[in-house]
Amino acid sequence: MVCSHLAGLEQELIRSGASETYRGQAWSDNCREWVYFDLVLDVVSIAERFGFEDPVAVHENNDPKSGQERGFICRLCHDGIMGRLEGAKPFK
Repeated sequence: MVCSHLAGLEQELIRSGASETYRGQAWSDNCREWVYFDLVLDVVSIAERFGFEDPVAVHENNDPKSGQERGFICRLCHDGIMGRLEGAKPFK
C-alpha cells in the first residue's frame, strides 16, 4: 500500500479493475513503493479531482530506454503511482 497522500487514488484504481503491472521499489533507493497500472493516467483531471498539492507532484519519464511513464509521486514518502504515456485505456 502506498502512502496516505496517494492511497485514495490507488484504491480507486484497484476498485476500477485496473490491471496492476508492477509493485515495489522501482528504480532507486529513493523509491519506497511504486505501483504501475496499465492505463494512461489523465494527471490534470486526477490532480484536480483529488486536490493533489505538495508533497504530491506529477512525474513523467519519456525515455524509451528506461521506460515511459506518467503519474504521481509523493516527495515526502517516496511512493508513486504510475501509468503509461500512451497506448492504453485512459483513466480520469
